[in-house]
Amino acid sequence: MGKQRQNTFSGLSLVLDRAAERRDEVDWVSAQAGSAQALFLVLDADDTAYARHDRDALHWLDAAERQRWLADVPATLLGVGDEQVYFMLRVDAHESGTSELAQLDQALQARRMPLREAGLRLQAKEAGLFAYAKGLAHWQRETRYCTRCGAPVTLVASGHRAQCTHAACGKLHFPRTDAAIIVIVEYQGACLLGRQAGWPPGRYSTLAGFVEPGESLEDAVRREVAEEAGVRVDEVHYHSSQPWPLPASLMVGFTATAHGPDIRLRDGELEEARWFTPAQIEVGLADGSFAAPPKLSVSYQLLAHWLQERAGLSLDAMIARRG
Repeated sequence: MGKQRQNTFSGLSLVLDRAAERRDEVDWVSAQAGSAQALFLVLDADDTAYARHDRDALHWLDAAERQRWLADVPATLLGVGDEQVYFMLRVDAHESGTSELAQLDQALQARRMPLREAGLRLQAKEAGLFAYAKGLAHWQRETRYCTRCGAPVTLVASGHRAQCTHAACGKLHFPRTDAAIIVIVEYQGACLLGRQAGWPPGRYSTLAGFVEPGESLEDAVRREVAEEAGVRVDEVHYHSSQPWPLPASLMVGFTATAHGPDIRLRDGELEEARWFTPAQIEVGLADGSFAAPPKLSVSYQLLAHWLQERAGLSLDAMIARRG
């Protein structure tokens, strides 16, 4: 297959140096946080961010605004790019953040934006920074006690590690990402798509599932497709990946070829699974009987790429024509 376009929340390394080697340099990080180049992204207890009211862009605090309203909130270094230094401020209501957020709401006159909306509205860099910050914020909030001895942990390395406070332990904890596979399976010019019972009418998507311990990504593809649809998969090829901090996953996308067309729903996760030809998808999009997966997902990109490669059809154009 040819080159696919970049997935939502991806490509941040093209515009941001995460400065991982400087996270332990407390004096340097502190100096950057107080500089004119510093920008701070505020996330509340629900990990929504402040967005500008006049356009689709995040509302970043500068160093003076951070000092005025959130001086006591620890800053997590995100990285350096375009002569700016980016930080995240996690303000949770149960951590005395209620009054600070109330002040910000009044002073900034900004709106709150969740990550899913950001993925559809923001430019790639800001959407990627938001996803990065949200993933870290979730890990920080969830990592409060040592998994070895149960003692409280404290954040170090500018928020990128957590260290056990028990002197006899001192275990370091690192942010985790749960790997999941997502795959478009093909057989004789048709692709395999499934739907869950709670989805909107006509919505279909590619199959997906989490990788289990001791399992390769390719084996996870074969197992998940067999478990969900009873379809045996042979060839598996990497397509692309997407950070998915909702709350803490990495979606690894694949294409695959099935041995045969027989579908046998097995684990009850899917309400239905079907083979779709490009022509059937085109007709379904036109008459409203078929709904594509959300545009911000790698599932959408897998389907869009398959339709373009197999039939020269543009998923974006077909959806636009439907209105």
